Amino acid sequence: MGITSRLTAGVRGAGRRLAGRPAPWEPAPTPPPPAVPPGWRTGPPTWVGIGAQKAGTTWWARLLRGHPGSATTPGVPKELHFFDAFAFRPWGPAGVAEYHRYFPRPEVGPQVTGEWTPSYLARHWVPALLTEAAPQARLLVLLRDPVERYRSGLTHFLRRGHGNDPRLAALSFAIGCYASQLAWWERHVPRSRILVLQYERCCAEPAAELARTYAFCGLDPSFRPGRLDAPANRTAGEKVVLDAHQRAELVAAYEPEVEALVRAWPEIDPALWPGFAHLGRPA
Repeated sequence: MGITSRLTAGVRGAGRRLAGRPAPWEPAPTPPPPAVPPGWRTGPPTWVGIGAQKAGTTWWARLLRGHPGSATTPGVPKELHFFDAFAFRPWGPAGVAEYHRYFPRPEVGPQVTGEWTPSYLARHWVPALLTEAAPQARLLVLLRDPVERYRSGLTHFLRRGHGNDPRLAALSFAIGCYASQLAWWERHVPRSRILVLQYERCCAEPAAELARTYAFCGLDPSFRPGRLDAPANRTAGEKVVLDAHQRAELVAAYEPEVEALVRAWPEIDPALWPGFAHLGRPA
């Protein structure tokens, strides 16, 4: 049995492609822009979540969009995938104007608005385009133990019926190379406009981490939502199973990335990621 067959054995739904679902390497559909309510205007988002897939981003985006200081338009999804198609399409002022149409806000009232598309972090063409479309936007990055993220991400792909394709394993691994991805983003965006959060810390200390997030986005950090400790879209049921050898291989493969991440972003605590606790935090 090959590695992808061993990894996917027992994951229900593997091999049954769901109708209308693009493969993970295909551009995801972008919804049409919303209608602009009377007395509202459009413009660039004030914040954009860029990663990472299967790291609690739906939970955190819901808490952001539920803040009374947020201008949220009904019908606009959390994930726009707006920049996906521009890997091969020309970009210009029309793209900037089109992106702004997704972020209505009242002339008087809440001005904070944004989206969270987790695939942006790993897509090398997005930083330059997003920087042009939203040059002042604050960027949010929520990271999870890369081995556990790999398991959840691969399970997510397989349940959508993409089959035992080795590209799924390769893509799932690449998404967890956080240090390399953030280094590329930093070439386009000042560090002062990037907030890196750790999923495990958000679960352990949700009030404190949410207050940090609210303040970073220009929202009142004293607000407390009704449901704070309820991560959304948890992977239910059977996940991809890793035996001891496969897990050790992943830890070894990710170790240089995690080590570089902790050096560059000391707020990341490797002790919260069991396979990497031996790395320690820089003094």
